[in-house]
Amino acid sequence: MTKTFLNLTRSQIRKLRTGECITEHGISFERLANGDGIFSVNIMVDRRRIHRSVGRESDGTTRSTAEEFIAKLRHDAREGRLNLPKRRKVALTLAAAAPLYIDRLHQEGGKNIERKRLQLEQSLIPYFSNRPLSQITTFEIERYKKHRTTQPITSRKKLKPGETHPLLKPSTINRELATLSHLLNKAAEWGWIERPSAKIRKLKEGAGRIVYLTTGQADALLEAAKADQNRQIYPFILIGLRTGMRKSEILSIRREHVDLAAHTIYVPHAKAGARVQPISPDLADFLSGYVETLPPGTPWLFPSVGSRHGRTVDVRKAFVRSVIAAGLDPKQVVRHTLRHTAITHLVQAGVDLPTVKRISGHKTLAMVERYAHQSGSHIANALEILDARYRTEKKPA
Repeated sequence: MTKTFLNLTRSQIRKLRTGECITEHGISFERLANGDGIFSVNIMVDRRRIHRSVGRESDGTTRSTAEEFIAKLRHDAREGRLNLPKRRKVALTLAAAAPLYIDRLHQEGGKNIERKRLQLEQSLIPYFSNRPLSQITTFEIERYKKHRTTQPITSRKKLKPGETHPLLKPSTINRELATLSHLLNKAAEWGWIERPSAKIRKLKEGAGRIVYLTTGQADALLEAAKADQNRQIYPFILIGLRTGMRKSEILSIRREHVDLAAHTIYVPHAKAGARVQPISPDLADFLSGYVETLPPGTPWLFPSVGSRHGRTVDVRKAFVRSVIAAGLDPKQVVRHTLRHTAITHLVQAGVDLPTVKRISGHKTLAMVERYAHQSGSHIANALEILDARYRTEKKPA
């Protein structure tokens, strides 16, 4: 039934003075100081208060525009209820959709599932709470980004007087946004919502300085790891330095995926998709002896009896001990530094970028180019070669 407006009419709007406002049926019109007017709405949709500015009178916005805006909000809410699995009668919220999303990713063989689950549980669900998927708008996501950029990195480190935890990095927030975007796109694909409800723009990330180890530092780290009480830390660091594989890729290596004869390791769940990781003959020789020392019957290269996964999932403590024992700074040298080191030395040794990309498993050459450090000695060597080329060309025949 069409609502009748008795107060918010054209004649009443024209009579308004600066600062005066008329509100009726959830629609408001306020006369501004410059003589213009602005329409806004303040209504309840699916037990959620929505207060939005619709537009200015000078832009052609009318009461009918505001009525159409309200009708669209209610239509979208109905769509959010109608397109849910198992004939649900209430809109599917992010909190309710998250476990269904994770379950389907397991069925489809999705990537980085555990990381996505943690991002949802620790960051996205606490913020969006019981917000229906169809109502997670671009505006709400911008508010989330603003909220997260003010959040400190959680740490158990005891702070000194006057010291504060550093704020979250844009890269961390962007990974959370990527998970949210993937969930919304999948929700549309699976028929939970009609279409993705928002356009997600990532934060700008700084290029950053890539920390890597010199050959001397890498050798010192290996020696420290060899002397550590944890017998898995040495092979972990060695594989990282010799291949550039990621932490999760190394710790999830299965014995059946190591082909010593072909000098390869099969990586089924790599970040950029399944790939075959080449390894050097020296590393293959080491792995041949290391495999012989593993408990009989274990399918993992890094087994752990006490882990519910049956394998080691974290070597942080042993890694930090080794870094300190090698005389390095554990704040600068982290587990991912092994990957940076391997790729950097490949580039500086003159290996062409497509080959480096093949070894590192990066998606694009642009990601590999970040490792071509401007201060590297290979840059100076390349320029010397260029100079020599010109000098040769200038010599008389």
